[in-house]
Amino acid sequence: MKRIVLSIIVVLTMVTANSQTLTERQKGLAACASMMAQGDMERLEPAVRKALDNGVTINELKEAFSQLYAYTGFPRSLNALGVLSKVLENKQANWQEGKPWTRPAEWDDARKAYELGVKNQTQLSGRPFNYDFCPQDDYYLKSHLFGDIFAGDQLSAADREIVTVAALSGLEGVAPQLAAHKQGAVNMGNSQQLVDELCAWLSNNGYTLLSKWPKGEPNPYGKYFIGHSFLADVGGGVMNVTFEPRCRNNWHIHHKQVQVLICVAGRGWYQEWGKEAVEMTPGTVIAIPAEVKHWHGAAKDSWFQHLTYHKDVQEGASNEWCEPVTDEVYDRLDFAKVK
Repeated sequence: MKRIVLSIIVVLTMVTANSQTLTERQKGLAACASMMAQGDMERLEPAVRKALDNGVTINELKEAFSQLYAYTGFPRSLNALGVLSKVLENKQANWQEGKPWTRPAEWDDARKAYELGVKNQTQLSGRPFNYDFCPQDDYYLKSHLFGDIFAGDQLSAADREIVTVAALSGLEGVAPQLAAHKQGAVNMGNSQQLVDELCAWLSNNGYTLLSKWPKGEPNPYGKYFIGHSFLADVGGGVMNVTFEPRCRNNWHIHHKQVQVLICVAGRGWYQEWGKEAVEMTPGTVIAIPAEVKHWHGAAKDSWFQHLTYHKDVQEGASNEWCEPVTDEVYDRLDFAKVK
């Protein structure tokens, strides 16, 4: 009986250890890393304040922004550190300095740095990794990135990978590296559940919306939408609408005017009554004739932005909102024939 009880306790302990949940501190690190990688200093400043409020230390942010120069370049690293310095001009009493910074011993011994880099890179990759195609980069990765940089003690190896995954999630054209670091985040001590939660959180909160167009403010027409949407006036009678994943507007009709949609970021859908849905990706332009019942919105797994304006506007033009797009209709879209 005692053996059974002990076995149950061991199993429960293992499940608890492997069932990590993303903390507010980790979210703070991830948000700052993503904004830093995108070079979005305007959104980085409030993200830094929130991170400090939620337990990220000043020295941890310095370490994160320093590490990320290897992934995003020195200009963005220095810009992010500049934002942190500016925020600290009005330092709050609850913000923690953190562990005192000390110079890693590996910085004074190139061989130790290289050996540490080999160890860290092997653990992260899950196997020995040698980039024989370019010995220069192979040395830089081992000696500097995974050696010199990882030698710092402000962030754990698990935290470093959260920072890296968040940063790469905010960049275009780095899909292979992002996929490698998602697995590397698990290899360095995070659970698969936590990494999946991190990626979902980054998407759901707009950090993976790679766009130069403003997100805007909460949509004043939100009552006609399922999910959260945002509206920004970009001038010249053109509005930018941002949809979170799964967000869509109700069926509606534009009377005596043509609506034009131009997708500028993410992936979404447009559908006319009685017709199959049309996928929208950056560059897709759709002119919606007057009196046509339709809806548009984001894909299940992507944020979505489109510009919209009206043309051929006649006297008495108006907009008629109709019934919502049900989950039954929306959830069939991934199986719909895309034209």
